[in-house]
Amino acid sequence: MIEEFYTGLIEDISNNKMELPTLPEVALKVRETVESDNVNAKKVANVIGTDAAISARLIQVANSPLYRGNKRIDDIQMAVARMGFTVTRDLVVGLAMRQMFQATSEVTDLRLRLVWEHSTQVAGLTTMLCKHFTKLKPDQAMLAGLVHDIGVLPILVRAENFPELLADTVLLDRLSRELHPRLGTLILDSWDFPQELIDVAAQHENLEYDSGDTIDYVDLVQVANIQAHLGTNHPLGAVDLSKIPSCAKLGMTGEEVDIEGVDEAEELQNILVA
Repeated sequence: MIEEFYTGLIEDISNNKMELPTLPEVALKVRETVESDNVNAKKVANVIGTDAAISARLIQVANSPLYRGNKRIDDIQMAVARMGFTVTRDLVVGLAMRQMFQATSEVTDLRLRLVWEHSTQVAGLTTMLCKHFTKLKPDQAMLAGLVHDIGVLPILVRAENFPELLADTVLLDRLSRELHPRLGTLILDSWDFPQELIDVAAQHENLEYDSGDTIDYVDLVQVANIQAHLGTNHPLGAVDLSKIPSCAKLGMTGEEVDIEGVDEAEELQNILVA
């Protein structure tokens, strides 16, 4: 049965027959509105306002350490005006992804929730790394953290039809680690994500990845991902940081990663994980 799962998954990926998840409707509509010629804050806010959960969390993010200003934001239009259309679009896409982490079985639901919690932790850390070490876009960094493990989603959903595999958590984790970068690449490409974020899905667990002298989003997500796994049984929990190019670029080659702004990252994670 497990061989059937693995073989079928590989064949579907290779033959472009894999059923990939689609972005929630609110994310698609916000993207369409932002990219229209006559976009304005009110129009974008009206689309976001159709989803109460995303609306509430967007306002929280607008008041978070990432975008906090002198005046508190208390409605969606003000949040859009403060953050701008592009940032708002990226945040809504990230926040809408929470709706995708649903399952029909208790076992899969638990694992999907754990994946989402890890993704929000990495998103918070990646955002703080971006702010302190680069001139890259914090909203893109946050989105990169949220989508880095998106390839796990179809694996777990498909595993619901294979009870034997669901019961073997060690094997399921191994299959997920092996296949999720490839699936994540396919998903983000199908969503028309920018190449820099597709690269995150493809390369974030490739510890030999080296983009050169310039820090990119893969570097940020790699370091945040390692930080999130430190002290756990995950293979990244006991890596030699001195041999990882991304850690070297950020000057984090000691016994543990030391990220400035961890408290801010945790505050951001609490907003995203809700």
